[in-house]
Amino acid sequence: MSAIEQSVLDNLNISQRPAASAGDKIGQEGFLTLMTAQMNNQDPTKPMESGEFFTQIAQFSSVAGIQDLQNSFSQVATALQSNQALQASTMVGRTVMIPSGEAVFNGADPVVGKVAVPDATNQLLINVIDDSGQVVKTMNMGTRDAGVVDFSWDGRNEAGELMPKGDYTIKAIATTSNESIELGTLLAERVESVTLGSGGITLDLASDRSVPMSGIKQVL
Repeated sequence: MSAIEQSVLDNLNISQRPAASAGDKIGQEGFLTLMTAQMNNQDPTKPMESGEFFTQIAQFSSVAGIQDLQNSFSQVATALQSNQALQASTMVGRTVMIPSGEAVFNGADPVVGKVAVPDATNQLLINVIDDSGQVVKTMNMGTRDAGVVDFSWDGRNEAGELMPKGDYTIKAIATTSNESIELGTLLAERVESVTLGSGGITLDLASDRSVPMSGIKQVL
């Protein structure tokens, strides 16, 4: 029983019975019935203060309003989640760009990516590194102004030999007259399926990785 209901019962000199079921709880109609009984049976020489009366009503209305608001938010959240799941399902089979420097070469398809160059650079290099830490390919993208640069690695090393499928690291290095800085990259991934879990919606990628919807930067 809430403090508001207990206050009404105290004013009526009614003791609390042990709660047995949800049907024993006092609702808004019951509250108004008790309040009416209190007014009808109060001591005429000690009438209930109007301020106290309206305070109790306001408090009860606030509690009821909060409960209604919570129920409404719950319904809205459920509807939004269902809508997001429906939208996410349309991503299956699409190619998306995600922030990553870890590429998976499947032995046939090229690794496609983008790099954002914040300032003009004298030289932009894209290094492909195998799992042993060796640079197998360096792509010289030349002088670049600030902007987004597309790149693609065909899976071959400097000698033109096709590299085995597996995990590779992509590093973008921008050089100026004063320094060389490493830039973050976006890599293309194919969406294979969608998972709806307690943590939200995630996209399952062809590389056996999963990313949240918020991790998608571009849909190709």
